[in-house]
Amino acid sequence: MVTTQFEFSRGSPLPFGATVLRGGINFSVFSKHATAVTLILFFPGESEPLVEFPFDPYLNRTGDVWHAFLLGLDPGIHYAFRMERAPNDKPQVYRFDRRNVLLDPYARAIRGPRAAIINSHFDWEFDQPLNIPLADSVIYELHLRGFTQHPSSGVSKPGTFAGLIEKIPYLQSLGITAVELLPIFEFDETLRPDVADAPRRINYWGYNPTSFFAPKPSYAAEGGDAGPVNEFKTLVKHLHAAGIEVILDAVFNHTAEGDEHGPVHSFRGIDNPIYYMLKPETGEYLDYSGCGNTLNCNHPVVRELVSDVLRYWVTEMHVDGFRFDLASVLGRGQDGTVLDSPPLLEHLAHDPVLAQTKLIAEAWDAAGLSQVGSFPAWGRWAEWNGKFRDDIRRFVKGEPGMVSALATRLLGSPDLYSTNLREPWHSINFVTCHDGFTLADLVSYNEKHNQANGEQNRDGSWVNFSWNCGVEGPSSSPEVNRLRSRQARNLATLLVLSQGVPMILAGDEVGRSQLGNNNAYCQDNEISWIDWNLLETNANLLRFFRLLIRLRRDHPVLRRGTFSPLADSRAPRVEWHGVRLHAPDWSYESRSLAMHLHGRPDDRQEHLYLIANAHWEPHEFELPVLPGWEWIRAIDTSRDAPFDISDPNQPETLPGRMADPLHYLAQPRSVVVLAGSGPR
Repeated sequence: MVTTQFEFSRGSPLPFGATVLRGGINFSVFSKHATAVTLILFFPGESEPLVEFPFDPYLNRTGDVWHAFLLGLDPGIHYAFRMERAPNDKPQVYRFDRRNVLLDPYARAIRGPRAAIINSHFDWEFDQPLNIPLADSVIYELHLRGFTQHPSSGVSKPGTFAGLIEKIPYLQSLGITAVELLPIFEFDETLRPDVADAPRRINYWGYNPTSFFAPKPSYAAEGGDAGPVNEFKTLVKHLHAAGIEVILDAVFNHTAEGDEHGPVHSFRGIDNPIYYMLKPETGEYLDYSGCGNTLNCNHPVVRELVSDVLRYWVTEMHVDGFRFDLASVLGRGQDGTVLDSPPLLEHLAHDPVLAQTKLIAEAWDAAGLSQVGSFPAWGRWAEWNGKFRDDIRRFVKGEPGMVSALATRLLGSPDLYSTNLREPWHSINFVTCHDGFTLADLVSYNEKHNQANGEQNRDGSWVNFSWNCGVEGPSSSPEVNRLRSRQARNLATLLVLSQGVPMILAGDEVGRSQLGNNNAYCQDNEISWIDWNLLETNANLLRFFRLLIRLRRDHPVLRRGTFSPLADSRAPRVEWHGVRLHAPDWSYESRSLAMHLHGRPDDRQEHLYLIANAHWEPHEFELPVLPGWEWIRAIDTSRDAPFDISDPNQPETLPGRMADPLHYLAQPRSVVVLAGSGPR
C-alpha cells in the first residue's frame, strides 16, 4: 500500500531518475533551460494526480539538475514531470508547456504516459552473458510479437516474452547462437498522421521509441508494473540456459516525438535544444533519421543517457549485445557534421562495462551517409554489411561481373575489414533482414508490392536485386517453384558458409512470404507473423537450414577469426579455381567460381571445396587431387531433397579416389560444397 504521508526534502542530483533508498525515493531530472519543474505523483490507475511538488529552484536544483527526496514514499507510485520557462522568448526552440505531463527519460517501467517505480527482485542465480565469440556466432533476427502471434504458433501466451520462451527448443534445433530482437524498448505504435488509416495498421516494427530503459508492456503477459521487466529477465535467463545470446535492436537516432508537428512525450518538453539537433535560430529539426527529428547524441548529457541505457541493459537485464539502428547518426556532431572521432562512439567502444558486449552498427543513415567498412571507433564495432547483401543477391541472380565480388564476400570482405585492426567477424553478413524482401520473396518478385501500407506503393526500396524466376508472385508451375527453391538455397548457402558472421531473418528457413511487401513496418497481421504451419509445408527447406548451420559449426575453417594466417590456427589457405584447376575466370561474362579451403592439419576433414555456378548452363569442374583422401558431397542445391544436403551421420562419398582426376558437373544456378575426408 502506497502511503500518502511523505516529507519533501532537497535530495541528490545523482543518479538520474527515481532511486529507491532507505526510507523513501530520490527523484532527479536534467533540464538546463526550464525555470520551473514540478514532480507529479499518481496512484496506479488514477487519472488525476495524487499530489504535485514544485521544485524550489534554489533548494532542489544543482547546476542543471532538478532533484528532491520524498521521505516515506514507497515503490508502487507513478510519477511524471511538468516543466516551464518564463520568460520564453524562443518558443519554437524551447518547447515548454506546463500542460504537458512528461515522462522521465530514465523511467525503468512505464504505465501509460507515466513512469512506474517498481521493486524488481529477480533471482538470476548464476546467469551471466555468454560471451560467444562473434566469429562463432549465427544471429537470428526476429520480431518479438510476430514470432509467436500467429494462431498456429501453439504457445499459451502469443506475442510476448513468455511466448518466445516456449519456442526456445525450436531455436536450439536450428543451431543459431543469438537472437537479435527488433525494438523491445517502449515505443509509440501510432502511425504517422500522413499515412491513410486502415484496420490493424500500426507502427509494428518499433522504430519509434518513447523510452530507452523500459521494456514494452504490451510484449509481456505478466501484469503489474514490474511484469514486463521480470518477464524479459526470465526470457534472457532461459535463452542463456539454452546457450543462446540476446542482442537488442537499439534506436538512438530519433524518437517518437517526430518533427515540430509531432507529439510531446518527454524529451521535447524537458529540454528540446539539448536532446535534438536544431537550427539554433528557427528551431527547425535537423532530420538525418528520416523520422522528423535527430537525437543530439554527441551532446554530453545525451551521450551520458545513451551510455547509462546500455549499461543498464547489460548489468540489470543481462543482454549480450546491441544492434544500433542508423548508427551513422551517432557519429554526427551537434550541428549534423560528420565527426572523425565521435565522442559517443569512442566512449562506448572503450566503456569498461561494455567491454565484452557485442556492438553492431547499421553503418548508414537516412541522409545518405554510408560508412560500411569505415565506421568510426573501428576496432570495436561490427557492422551490418550491406555490400555483402547486394553482391550475393546480384551474383545469384546471374548478373555479369560479380565473380570477383563473390570471392571477396566469401572471404569476409577483406576490402572493407582487412585494415585498421578489423577482422572477418566485423562483417555481419546478411541477404535479408526485417527491412526488405524475405528470402522467399527475393526469388519470387521483381518489384515491391507495398499497396497494403496505404502509401500507393511509394514506400520501400526500389533497388532489391531480386528475380522472380519467370513469374511475378505465387506460381503453380513446378518448374518455376523448383528454381525458386534452388535459388533460395543458393543464397542461404553462400550466406552461412562465408567468412564473417551470418545473420538469418526469422522465417526464411521455412519460406515465409510477405506477398512482395518489402517494407512491412505497419503490418501487424499475417503478412508479418510467422505461420508455424510452414514448418511442415516447407520441411525440406527447414532441414536444409538446420544442416547448413551445423556444417558451419562443424568446420572451423568457415569461422575465421582473423585475416592473418599467422595469428589464427583456424585460418584456411584459400585457392581459387574455375572449371580447370588454378584457372579462375574473373572476366565480366563469368558467372561461376570454385574455392578450395585448406584447413588445419589436425582437422579430420581439412578440405572444403565450394562451387558456385550462377550461369544458366551447367559447367564441369575439375577437382583437386589429394592422394589418400575422398570427397564427400555435403551440398548440391540442384538436387531434390533430401539429397540437396547430406546428414553428417550419413555421409555421401563421391565415387573414385583423389589419386585420380575427378570432375564434378555443377548444374545451372547451383551451389556445390564438397568436404575432404582423409585417413582416420
